[in-house]
Amino acid sequence: MRIALITPYGREHRNGNWHTASRWARFLREAGHTVRVQVEWDGRSADLMLALHARRSFASIRGFAERYPTRPLIVTLTGTDLYRDIHEDPDAQQALEWAHRIIVLQERGLDELAPNLAAKTRVIYQSAPDIARQPAPPHAFEVLVIGHLRAEKDPFRAALATAYLPEHSRIRVTHLGSALSEDMAETAEMAQAKLPRWHWRGDVPHKTVLKHLSRAHLMVISSVMEGGANVICEALAAGVPVLASEMPGNVGMLGEDYPGYFPVGDERRLAALMAMAENDPSFLAELASHARQRRALMRPEQEASRLRQAVAEFEQTSG
Repeated sequence: MRIALITPYGREHRNGNWHTASRWARFLREAGHTVRVQVEWDGRSADLMLALHARRSFASIRGFAERYPTRPLIVTLTGTDLYRDIHEDPDAQQALEWAHRIIVLQERGLDELAPNLAAKTRVIYQSAPDIARQPAPPHAFEVLVIGHLRAEKDPFRAALATAYLPEHSRIRVTHLGSALSEDMAETAEMAQAKLPRWHWRGDVPHKTVLKHLSRAHLMVISSVMEGGANVICEALAAGVPVLASEMPGNVGMLGEDYPGYFPVGDERRLAALMAMAENDPSFLAELASHARQRRALMRPEQEASRLRQAVAEFEQTSG
């Protein structure tokens, strides 16, 4: 099939949407499909459109739905889609009505959809290949935060948590990700000056992110809104336990009974969990055990199979 794969962010952004689009294009090409990845649909004929983000990709979705109303349209919901836009934005809501299939990136995503929409929805967990472990720093307990500095990520929660760690703690928090505004950059510089355990590295290549992950003891994801974070997949692929804000997108990735949750915005509880992970081997082992179980859902072969199956449902009926 000829597939138009629409992503609202191009290669230069190197964010989660772009990584998903790049990976999905590869999976579909390996299955024999012809895939064009575009930020906005150029109008060329396609047998199927696969669009990431209902609101941001709406112009492409509308163009395809109006020109080819019987050809399959698949819309994938991201975090801001799932937990904000589809509840209040008319364009995002219309995109779901036009869609022949909807994809969510974790099991709790179905909870946000009306029954008629949930009935045409598939869950496809994102994935990452195994990441070989490297020796951890001998004189520090390395904690990573990965993600651009923007409000949905609550990016300074781990920084604030370092102020509540015991004085003797060896925890060092490294944040990898660019500031998406001047205000965020200024806040990061100020936090780094006042909180000596927190280090902001800014924008770094993806291979550098993976290198840090391979040596980390722990990763923190503190988001207030998340559709199904790819950094969780990568942490589990590297055998790195995760501490996560207890919001639906993270629970859908890590499971209801995961022991590493803290309330959204609660840096004191996060600090307590970080200290437990550093000082209580049984707690760290429990986190790691749960992480290994969830890792089975997030392997590349699983993601590729589910994506190809979602597309294959339409191969006999495509126009």
